[in-house]
Amino acid sequence: MFLRKVEGVRAVRLPDGTRMTRADLPPADTRRWVASRKIAVVRGVLYGLLPLEEAMSTYGLSEEEFNAWVSAAAEHGAEGLKATALKRYRQPKGE
Repeated sequence: MFLRKVEGVRAVRLPDGTRMTRADLPPADTRRWVASRKIAVVRGVLYGLLPLEEAMSTYGLSEEEFNAWVSAAAEHGAEGLKATALKRYRQPKGE
């Protein structure tokens, strides 16, 4: 088995006890962002699997877009990252 050399951490342990590796991240050429791929990138950055700058350059994300994913995931979980949930979860407070 061949392991490609990468800078940094190869795997992290998530709070639920599962293990996340770089193989669990979406491919770099991802164009269709479903909730499961978004949450994988968010978890990868938040738990130290890859730095934010690397995630932004690899996936072509802006800092604003990534922060929106983080806040939606923190507030509503993976359900909040679904595109069909825009009206339900992403309304301004008080409406």
